[in-house]
Amino acid sequence: MDQANAARPTSLYPDVAERRREQRAWYFYDWANSAYGTTVLTVLFSPYLAAVAETAACGAPGTPEQPCTTNLRLLGIPVSPGSLPLYVVTVSTLLSAVLLPIIGAVADRSPRKKRILAAFAWVGSAATAAMVLISGGNWQLGTGLLLVSNLCFASSIMVYDAILCDIATPDERDAVSSRGWAFGYLGGGLLLVFNLLLVQGHEAVGLSTSMAVRLSLLSAGVWWAAFTVIPVLRLRNRPPIAVVAKPGGLVRQSVGQLFTTLREARAYPMTLLFLAAYLFFNDGIQTVISASSIYSARQLGLGENVLIGTILLVQFVAFGGALAFGKIAGRIGSRRTILGGLCVWAAIVVAAYFLPARQWLPVMLIGICIGLVLGGTQALSRSLYSQFVPKGREAEYFSLYQACERGTSWLGTLIFGLVHQLTHSYRPAMVALIFFFGIGFVLLLLVDPRRAVRDAGNEVPRVL
Repeated sequence: MDQANAARPTSLYPDVAERRREQRAWYFYDWANSAYGTTVLTVLFSPYLAAVAETAACGAPGTPEQPCTTNLRLLGIPVSPGSLPLYVVTVSTLLSAVLLPIIGAVADRSPRKKRILAAFAWVGSAATAAMVLISGGNWQLGTGLLLVSNLCFASSIMVYDAILCDIATPDERDAVSSRGWAFGYLGGGLLLVFNLLLVQGHEAVGLSTSMAVRLSLLSAGVWWAAFTVIPVLRLRNRPPIAVVAKPGGLVRQSVGQLFTTLREARAYPMTLLFLAAYLFFNDGIQTVISASSIYSARQLGLGENVLIGTILLVQFVAFGGALAFGKIAGRIGSRRTILGGLCVWAAIVVAAYFLPARQWLPVMLIGICIGLVLGGTQALSRSLYSQFVPKGREAEYFSLYQACERGTSWLGTLIFGLVHQLTHSYRPAMVALIFFFGIGFVLLLLVDPRRAVRDAGNEVPRVL
């Protein structure tokens, strides 16, 4: 066994057959939570909550020709109904920035990581299923449920990402991470097929459009909860390693451990530089994902059937895109592959600015381009970062990573919402996102991946 792996108990790197069994179980959590990421965050909930908020503010949902310009009052602050979902995502991310590092420190000190994952997954899925109760102008209930589900989603993914370091050797992580993302897109896509049929054929089964959307949200919560059972049953808990002794109970010990980790983080400048790059380019990716439904529905005037069909196309293209990026990274390294993907993302947001209204074909073409780079850039970012994380601090460092992960970006959604509130148009808000991809590209270009791996005391993979 090499020196890097010798510091980690051999039980964390079991034989090949055992690793493959756990990896297959691990993939199923991507399959489970992608129902929330696609049906709820990306496709249905943002335009639905915006329509509910507009009904409360203006008496009826707005249209591209006659947008609702009356503001709601949230804690005394004027809020545009069309921007409300974006602001809720922003608030949930700010809360995540405070809570996730503490949760990560608890997870690193706990021998029951999969139980922590399960707890957040099942609370989040329950909040998602409860979205079926949102109707009329009850935007307050929708705001609360989105806040809870987003926080639980981010927390569970943080623990899930940290488990990658336990079930895959350094040379396996790009492939394992890419397969997980691909599997997630396949699962989320299959549920979207059901939801597409339900929303398009709602009259045939005696449902209103609103009820069809609400039942789709319910299905996402049930899917997330049900398939979480597989990794909970099949993944193994592992004892914590490299734990620094601290006084008090588990939470107090974890907070003390967190402050120690934050002080020591200065010893890993390349890891911090990667996090800065990821903060920017992932904010751009996540804002495109979370705002795409509002952009298509409110700016381009496309119906839900076109929107769901486009996202469904993205899901299945992303399945192949994630696998393809994994293979490319195996040849040229994950960092170079991500840099190429960011160039494509910059071209996508520029092209989206010029999309004509009420024409579905250009939107479908943009969707194909998004699918090709979406899963690949995210999967490889996760696996590359896992190489830069010190042993025994995986959940803590992934808590910082998760603070800017999918569905919890804050700067991008904040700027997108503010630009819309000032201009009453989503087009300038969309093109402004090129800033995030440009800054992320430059910062990632400055990262020395081999130095980052060596600084963290890990084994340098064959291709990086």
